[in-house]
Amino acid sequence: MRAAVLGVLLLVACSGEARAECRARTPPTAGFVRRTEEIARNYPDRVRALEERMFTLTGEDEERIGVRTDAVLVVHQGALLYERYARGYDRTNPHLAWSVTKTITSLLTGRAVAEGALGLDDSVCRFVPEVADGKCAITVRHLLTMSSGLDWDEGYEGGERQASSVVAMLVGQGRRDMAAFVLGHDFAAAPGTAFRYSTGDTTALARVLEVAMRPTGGLDWDFRTLFEPLGLSSMTFERDAGGWLVGGAYSFATPEDWARLGLFMLDDGCWAGTRLLPEGWMRDATTPSAPFRAKRFADDLTFPLEEGYSIWINRTVPGVRDTRPLPSVPEDAFVALGHWNQLVVVIPSLDLVVVRAGDDRDETALDVDGFVRSAITLTGTP
Repeated sequence: MRAAVLGVLLLVACSGEARAECRARTPPTAGFVRRTEEIARNYPDRVRALEERMFTLTGEDEERIGVRTDAVLVVHQGALLYERYARGYDRTNPHLAWSVTKTITSLLTGRAVAEGALGLDDSVCRFVPEVADGKCAITVRHLLTMSSGLDWDEGYEGGERQASSVVAMLVGQGRRDMAAFVLGHDFAAAPGTAFRYSTGDTTALARVLEVAMRPTGGLDWDFRTLFEPLGLSSMTFERDAGGWLVGGAYSFATPEDWARLGLFMLDDGCWAGTRLLPEGWMRDATTPSAPFRAKRFADDLTFPLEEGYSIWINRTVPGVRDTRPLPSVPEDAFVALGHWNQLVVVIPSLDLVVVRAGDDRDETALDVDGFVRSAITLTGTP
């Protein structure tokens, strides 16, 4: 009898029923439930404090004085508590995501793995065989964790454009075939041994995804597998001159669609009761990668350089940093981050997603920790 019971337990443990179940939540595929009037009525001082922090643009727009916020959304328990737009934006306007795109590409990678189109330890040469033989040591996992080892300069404003790999890729000699340009760089380290922030790695990853997914999903595989199920009707991914997804930047969507992506991540890659990402994907995606823990080419550990699968993590990392990037925010928070402070902040312990779109050219203009703290107060938290 004991053996029979044990056999049943093992059967359940190995069956789909033992898998992590999806949360029972009605997703806002068509639109969010809005509680904005209720929150404004119940917490007028907290709303005012958030707005005095986030909407401080003064003078002429071209003077760039103050915090240049274009949109803020706060989603709690699946409902929209707060939204405001500025500088000519409204809820219908897609906004440039910059490197929030990298997080979206990492989610598309999870979909490709779930579909069986590729594995994280597959060589890039399986999908891009024309690259030099020496690059076959680079795997999908290395591109996903920005640890390809390729010698890359991620310089933007204030640097020498001639030295910037990312500028050359986006608007210079690499624009015709961005992934080939990336994979043509020499090695600065062995693949998988060090983290180096690189739009190039994620752009090469997007090429791998396209080659893997087009045979079954067609040219619009990204919409079929992720954007359409989530109701991301505004999503636009730009392509290079060769017709391949850029992947590391250049996506556009409304802030409300960014909030849907945040809720999708908060719900562990599930939507409408269906698991779209592999079980454990979000756990791994929000864990500091082994290359990041081992070595970082840039030791400037200001917010928010703890990196998983192109997701930034609000936790300490033993031997790397002893304080959280957002000290006032729960440790389980993670962030999709884009240039000029595009933010999708996810806090699972609070069932909260906070979105900010903006145009800050001064990196110190926005106190991200203070912003998220103010957003949290709208949930009723002191």
